[in-house]
Parts: sequence; structure tokens; C-alpha cells
Amino acid sequence: MRRIADYEFVRELGSGNYGTYWVARTPPRLAVADEFCAVKVLAAQASGDAFKRMVNELKLFASAQSDCLVKLFDAGHEDGQLFYAAQYHPRGSLAEARGLTDEEVVRAVADAARGAHALHELGVAHRDIKPANILLTGSTPVAVLSDLGLAQRLSPGQTVTGLGPIGTLAFMEPGVARGLPAGRASDIWGLAATLQSALTGVDPFPALPGTSLVHALQHLLNTPPTVTIRDSRLAEIARRGMAEDRGDRWPTAGEFAEALEGTLR
Repeated sequence: MRRIADYEFVRELGSGNYGTYWVARTPPRLAVADEFCAVKVLAAQASGDAFKRMVNELKLFASAQSDCLVKLFDAGHEDGQLFYAAQYHPRGSLAEARGLTDEEVVRAVADAARGAHALHELGVAHRDIKPANILLTGSTPVAVLSDLGLAQRLSPGQTVTGLGPIGTLAFMEPGVARGLPAGRASDIWGLAATLQSALTGVDPFPALPGTSLVHALQHLLNTPPTVTIRDSRLAEIARRGMAEDRGDRWPTAGEFAEALEGTLR
């Protein structure tokens, strides 16, 4: 694939849930100073109605007006393929970063939590918080939350309609896998799981079976998450964030962020 619409692709960034990410040259019509942008091309063919739903979701995301959320530039569809463009962050994500200090990781996860809180205040659950969706900016804030592939409005009766690669399950709250609605509590679980993984290199379910979705789900539902963070304060924040009972977790992602930032003072 060389381009979509007027986006000329420079290189592939990688594949994630339901799509492929590209670095593209920013079209002049956007009137954006950045030479390059990031474009996500969704994998499935879609109708005009699906495009409208995607645009509505992106508009809601953009209305949060948080510096801790990736900046969106554009959305479109061509020959049944949906795509959207966002600001490109060449430092990559927490999943790719090497040599970060614990303080840098904590600040990045705290910024992502503030982005999640802004979404929650609008009634939106991100649903896919993990290291690969926290982009490093090299400025302030030090990170932004990205990838709207699974974002939904908070509403009763939500179910898991697609799980993506098995590796993504390591950051899925077991309650969502059981069919509970996604919301603040499930995103806080994802933030705590991300903190564990980014600080230690060990996912919260390190023994997750990688060959069978059924076995992976059984493991997820019957095994408590692992916390191996050495700093006792951060370990307690992670444990509370991944508490089995949703009522035992931080009430909001904003309070989760404040707890993290409190360890840096």
C-alpha cells in the first residue's frame, strides 16, 4: 500500500487492533505545520454508515480538548477503507521505548491517565489502554493516549465484540472479558497493567497461553494479575488499580494519575 486519499505513505509503523499504522506526508490542505502525520487504516471494509459512526466517535474524542490525548487531524474513507490521521510522535510508544527511567515511565502513565479521565468525563471508555497506545512526546506532557480502535460510549450492555491479537488480552480487564460494561474501572485496570509492564518488562499475565484464545481467556479469568514492581508505593498503586472488585480501585483515572504523581514529589 503506497497511499490512501492524498496521504503518501513513507513507512509502516506496525499493525494493531483492526488496522495498520503508517507514517505519511501531511497533505497541505490540513494546514498543519508537521511534515509528517500518523495514519491508521482500518482493516475491515466498511460502509458509509460505518464512516459516519467513526467520525462521530472521533469528534467526541477531539472534543475532550486534553493535551494528554493525541491530536486528531482528519478522517476519511476510500474504496471501502476507513482511515484517520493524527499527530506523529517519532519517539514511539512505551512498548518500544528503551532506557527510560522509572520516573519517565510513571509520568507517561500518569499523563495517559489524565487523557483517559478526560474521555471518561465525556462518557467514553478507551477500552484498549496498553503500552503501545501511550505515545512519548519529548515535551510536556511527556505522553499522550492514542488509538481509538476500541473506544466506545459508556453504556449498559456493552460486550466484547472483538478481542484482537491474544497479546492484547494481557491488558484487558477480566470483567470486560466476562461481559461487564467497559468504563472508568476497566480503563483504570488497563492503566495499572500498563504501569506493571512498562516498569518491569513483565506483563500482568506473563504465563498467558499464546496459541489458543480459549485457553488464554480461561487463564485471564482464573489467574490473579502479577505485580513485580520493586517500589512499594508504585506496587500498591498497581495492585489497587487491578483489584478484582471494581469498587476497590481508584474512583477515577484522575485520582490514579494524582497517586502516581505523588510518588515523584
